[in-house]
Amino acid sequence: MCAYVLVAEDNVKQAELVRRYLEREGHSVVTVHDGREALDTVRRTPPDLLVLDVMMPKVDGLDVCRILRAESDLPVLMLTARSTEDDLLLGLDLGADDYMTKPYSPRELTARVRTLLRRTRPTAPKIDPMLRVGPLAVDPVRHEISVDGRRIECTPGEFQVLELMAAEPGRVFTREQILGHLHGFDRYITSRTVDVHVMNLRRKIEPEPRRPVRLVTVYGVGYKLTDGAEAPVSSGRDTHDAP
Repeated sequence: MCAYVLVAEDNVKQAELVRRYLEREGHSVVTVHDGREALDTVRRTPPDLLVLDVMMPKVDGLDVCRILRAESDLPVLMLTARSTEDDLLLGLDLGADDYMTKPYSPRELTARVRTLLRRTRPTAPKIDPMLRVGPLAVDPVRHEISVDGRRIECTPGEFQVLELMAAEPGRVFTREQILGHLHGFDRYITSRTVDVHVMNLRRKIEPEPRRPVRLVTVYGVGYKLTDGAEAPVSSGRDTHDAP
């Protein structure tokens, strides 16, 4: 979970130590040494998380936290030499998400940063792996194909051809491109293998296999998969022929 972390700490050596530990975790780290610079940096390039020392010149960490909390939901890990319960509560009341007292373990700090990022970063939406082209659905996870909700049985080679084309509906694939996708899957494949797969797939997914509207030949080029809304183009040739 790599992030852009801003460290606001007036002690240059302490800031450098924190920077090194966070960079070992894979984070991109910028250090500043006073509260005004911290505010300016956050506003100019908002970080994913702010490690904020309380005792800083120009603007102290408590005021920085108060100002930023009114402007954004930036996660803030506050550092302080003050260890009383009142100091802790004040920092949290001002909007700090976590609080560490000095001296602290840099390893614990990196763990706290990791936890804060996990808790505050938005969860990535689940991506539906299903490939849909009109009434055709290809499920790469379950290795299943259906048309209008009806399961279609396919060979592994047929599935790979349809999966490739369903990932980019409307794109014309040459035989060579389809063969490249099948390469290593079947040691005996030839260019004719592609035509056989296409012919067999048409029998399974087309309303009228001899007049395909889904798995369409683009003569002289290759094949493309469509949603079936296109009318077949009459060419006087058998639509099972190779391009």
